[in-house]
Amino acid sequence: MDEQELIQGLRQGDEPAFRWLVDQFRNRVYHTALNILQDDKEAEDAAQETFIQVYESVSSFREDSSLSTWIYRIAMHKALDKLRRRKTRQTLRKILPWWMPEEKRSSSENFDHPGVAAEQKEKSYLLFRAINSLPLKQKTAFNLIKVQGLSYKEASAIMDQPVKAIESLITRARINLQEKLEQLYKSNRQ
Repeated sequence: MDEQELIQGLRQGDEPAFRWLVDQFRNRVYHTALNILQDDKEAEDAAQETFIQVYESVSSFREDSSLSTWIYRIAMHKALDKLRRRKTRQTLRKILPWWMPEEKRSSSENFDHPGVAAEQKEKSYLLFRAINSLPLKQKTAFNLIKVQGLSYKEASAIMDQPVKAIESLITRARINLQEKLEQLYKSNRQ
């Protein structure tokens, strides 16, 4: 089956065409996700989500690239989304301490106690509230670099801004976040 026939069959909802596509790309999609996630179960989930999106979105496939490239991009995005969600907790643990007043920093962050867990949840809520109040460009740059772990160059390409502009946005976002978080932290403790 050539690519044009496959695309046409997929757009018409042809089940054998979809099965053929899954058979042809299953291993590549799975291994793409596995290379990113390093977790068998999450890679399998990402692969399934990839094929669901391919099935649901094939009508909007513009054929600017090959079908395999399009599927590969979807697989990468699905895997990266899963990785970002997984890393959010780790990232929050790294981000939270820099804005908290010194006397409030806890050396028992990993202590498994309901009170500590509730405090961490509260800190996370305050952080996300502060991030969401940033101007859009600062919020986007901060999320891409500090939450999702992308490089300045990657954020620059995504936001279509020079790297220096991204660096400036991050600096301003940090200053604004520190001010907002100090205010939120004080008002929340009163």
